[in-house]
Amino acid sequence: MAGKKRKRGYTLIELMVVIAIIGILAAVAIPMYKNYLIRAKITDVANAMRYIATAMNNYVMDLTVGGGTNAWPACPDLPAIQTSLGVGLSSVTRIGAAQISHDTGEIAATLVNVDGLVDGRTLTLTPVVGPDGSVSWTWGGTIETRFIPKK
Repeated sequence: MAGKKRKRGYTLIELMVVIAIIGILAAVAIPMYKNYLIRAKITDVANAMRYIATAMNNYVMDLTVGGGTNAWPACPDLPAIQTSLGVGLSSVTRIGAAQISHDTGEIAATLVNVDGLVDGRTLTLTPVVGPDGSVSWTWGGTIETRFIPKK
């Protein structure tokens, strides 16, 4: 046994292959993680917008039950939304501005503190009134479609 050499450690090629595999995995995983992080932060905004939509449904229902016509509230900013609908969004730090269009009922929120890809862009929630007076909502906005919430 004196003539046998004992192998210790890994060869340079083996180490380089492992490093290459780790590099490839990181190149794929990091952008995917960033997209999931952005989508999670946008979910915070989407939930707040759903609260506004629910309040708007109640607002319209109160008008039509009282004999009025189907009309959307005119809310040009966050304080007007709180005054008209009773929905306070001061604790939602990812909404820089929000408004409701009196003509269309569209809720538009400007995103902040999310990521450079979406900050300053808008997320919209547009009502679609059915023939029976029911309201369904459609997501849209100026952000990339991969970040727009599903129904």
